[in-house]
Amino acid sequence: MAGISTKPFQDIVEPLDPQIANQLFYNLSNLKDPRYDRLPFSIRVLLESAIRNCDGFLVKPSDVENILNWKQTQKQAVEIPFMPARVILQDFTGVPAVVDFAAMRDAVVKLGCDPEKVNPVCPADLVIDHSIQVDFNKNSDSLQKNQNLEFERNRERFQFLKWGSQAFRNMRIIPPGSGIVHQVNLEYLARVVFNLNGYFYPDSLVGTDSHTTMINGLGVLGWGVGGIEAEAVMLGQPISMVLPEVVGYKMSGSPNKFITSTDIVLTVTKHLRQVGVVGKLVEFFGPSVAQLSIADRATISNMCPEYGATAAFFPVDDVSLQYLKQTGREVEKMEDIAKYLKAVSMFRDYSDVSQDPDFSQVVELDLSTVVPCCSGPKRPQDRIALSDMKQDFESCLGAKQGFKGFAVAPDSHKTTIPFHFDGKEYTLSHGSVVIAAITSCTNTSNPSVMLGAGLLAKKAIEKGLNVKPYIKTSLSPGSGVVTSYLKESGVMDFLSQLGFDVVGYGCMTCIGNSGPLPEPVVDAITQGDLVAAGVLSGNRNFEGRVHPNTRANYLASPPLVIAYAIAGTVKIDFESDPIGINSEGQAVFLKDIWPTREEIQREEAKFVIPSMFREVYEKIEKVNDKWNSLLAPSDKLYPWDSSSTYIKSPPFFDGLTMELNAPRSIDGAYVLLNLGDSVTTDHISPAGNITRSSAAARYLSSREVSPRDFNSYGSRRGNDAVMARGTFANIRLFNKFLNKQAPKTIYLPTEEIMDVFDAAQKYNESGVPLMILAGKEYGSGSSRDWAAKGPLLLGIKAVLAESYERIHRSNLVGMGIIPLEYLSGDTADSLGLTGRERYHVTIPDSISTRMIVPITLDTGKTFNVRMRFDTDVELEYFQNGGILNYMIRKMSKH
Repeated sequence: MAGISTKPFQDIVEPLDPQIANQLFYNLSNLKDPRYDRLPFSIRVLLESAIRNCDGFLVKPSDVENILNWKQTQKQAVEIPFMPARVILQDFTGVPAVVDFAAMRDAVVKLGCDPEKVNPVCPADLVIDHSIQVDFNKNSDSLQKNQNLEFERNRERFQFLKWGSQAFRNMRIIPPGSGIVHQVNLEYLARVVFNLNGYFYPDSLVGTDSHTTMINGLGVLGWGVGGIEAEAVMLGQPISMVLPEVVGYKMSGSPNKFITSTDIVLTVTKHLRQVGVVGKLVEFFGPSVAQLSIADRATISNMCPEYGATAAFFPVDDVSLQYLKQTGREVEKMEDIAKYLKAVSMFRDYSDVSQDPDFSQVVELDLSTVVPCCSGPKRPQDRIALSDMKQDFESCLGAKQGFKGFAVAPDSHKTTIPFHFDGKEYTLSHGSVVIAAITSCTNTSNPSVMLGAGLLAKKAIEKGLNVKPYIKTSLSPGSGVVTSYLKESGVMDFLSQLGFDVVGYGCMTCIGNSGPLPEPVVDAITQGDLVAAGVLSGNRNFEGRVHPNTRANYLASPPLVIAYAIAGTVKIDFESDPIGINSEGQAVFLKDIWPTREEIQREEAKFVIPSMFREVYEKIEKVNDKWNSLLAPSDKLYPWDSSSTYIKSPPFFDGLTMELNAPRSIDGAYVLLNLGDSVTTDHISPAGNITRSSAAARYLSSREVSPRDFNSYGSRRGNDAVMARGTFANIRLFNKFLNKQAPKTIYLPTEEIMDVFDAAQKYNESGVPLMILAGKEYGSGSSRDWAAKGPLLLGIKAVLAESYERIHRSNLVGMGIIPLEYLSGDTADSLGLTGRERYHVTIPDSISTRMIVPITLDTGKTFNVRMRFDTDVELEYFQNGGILNYMIRKMSKH
């Protein structure tokens, strides 16, 4: 806040309480501008940040005017800066961020400057939650066993992170075993309103995980960015963004008594996908919003990346304050929060239509029309009414290979494979459930669906139902609070009896940390080439993500996860088919054991209490004894260990000088991969287990790492040699060169089929630049910095696609890769591109935003494309070779 007295909007500053001189705030009501009261509440947060940080350099008065004038400027691609109040990271994305910070310190020293200039300026929290796997799941000691293995596998990473927590100022690290980052954020880290350095202002954030959007359910504006963007914010740089359109989502009506928040969010997800909200904000309003708990709202906001919006915002209201009280926040702080937000017209009364702001467009959902549903089998936006699940799966079996098809031959639809497990014979067929996981931030933050699952388990046990023992069941709560209220309410024992023991506190099955399936199950699936199913309460079900042996994966509410586990198959119509036959030979239907919303709400009011939250979070930073006893280096510069296969100094800054090089054209590039639509960051970025046949496995074996210690790509994100080899190594990658799914490509000079990394190496040895061809929505899915870092290390200079996911395009720019976009109406097919051509992209010495440039092929054909540098700041980053190079040069000048 240095220099605040010279800021141009100082005249609207006043004390929140006239009796307390050092508690000030920028009172936006003092602008006396009628446009302010018509702004969406989410845009008011952007405006406050611009006014408070306006210094005439990073943030200009013209930026403030553009935001105030949102109604006119929203559709004009106007660039604005945004300085969030804080940054949040999880360990998969946080480790490479800390690695980059450590390497930046080295680079600054080489340029003759002070390494301690490299420190977070903006407060940063890192929650270690992505490292634990479901290795054990059937016993009461599964949690301890999984946590022990987590430390064995990740000791080097954890030591490195502990060094970072000591070496860098303004960085807090929440140790493993504490919970999922977004739930810890919701229950503990979120301030709602900051009171720092004598000023009140709205809490806001960016995070290195796309589901950072979950916090919008509490009225905190935030979204996911790439690790490289987050690092810039940590270093005091604003995010450059296009002033977004805001879609008003009006909620009316009341859900019926059997509907869960998961059903509502899957309905919203499909609806907003159809509306088209990519790059926009969604803001909820209408009388029925007040019926939704904060956990319900957070569930909807969490799934924001699945419908493509930047954020999905619920302004703060009385329900928000009640949640703060329920989660053990201090009463005095809540009083200040309400007082501040009311003073700046950011406190919402959803029943007061006079508060409804202007929106870019309005869409509506009548909650009474929501029906029980799931999503799948390969994408979260493909909602299926529960009553249609059986028919939908059967139609997917024979449909052509795609998002809703598996191309199983008709004569194989009824294939059954017998197998033995624990001395008994069972059979598997298409649609058999082999993974049932209550997991991920989406639902485990929500007491209503978690208690609903517990009540359903209780009723199922009382009806004599069980789950077949070969099904891999698991429960990974988002925080220790969940375990507390499940135990206090008495339902934990029933969950355990059905196999849903607590296996860890972290992001597990949903991120691919599902662990191994029993060998007899894998053998049966392989023998019959079966489309086995996973059912999880997560937010992602892309191909190859959950487990290599579950080709069909469905997102469902926690109660439905248990229901499908009991049924043992997704080929069931719960309305007409019994969920099971009990020991007395009686047919039991789902309706016989399904709890109502009223039952669940009674349990929630009784058992989800403030003391639980206070007890868990008072000791959160010291509760893990293994973390407490870890010894870490104490140097300002990290002492890199050349023998480490986990943490390695990256090559991004090798040879960096203070001088800039002029942009160069791309001459004679080969196409490394020819890809289609909806290539996700899961297809691009290394994720999941490291298979023994992969390039990464060969590298680790050469470093004398045994296969049992390969661990996952996520755990090795601090080693660029592993990550480069795992880029485009997803077994479900569909490369048009091969016309099938495989993590391979063709080395065009010799027509040799090889691993993607090996082909890239051969091209690089010849000094040949590389490109990627892609279709629509390239880079959709989670924000992953390695989805941009990996391609850079493969030698990829540009991607040519029909369209991009917002975060991924930004990350490509941040790593110095050019995102090229076909002009309207053009596609690879319409231009007759096979990908076998060689490409010359002409880049002029002077480049501008969204510039059109020519591509000339070795066939003589020429066509124009657009360079997707959308802002002047992105141009600056590209000309520096990436955002981190830009920051190093900037810090080294001062």
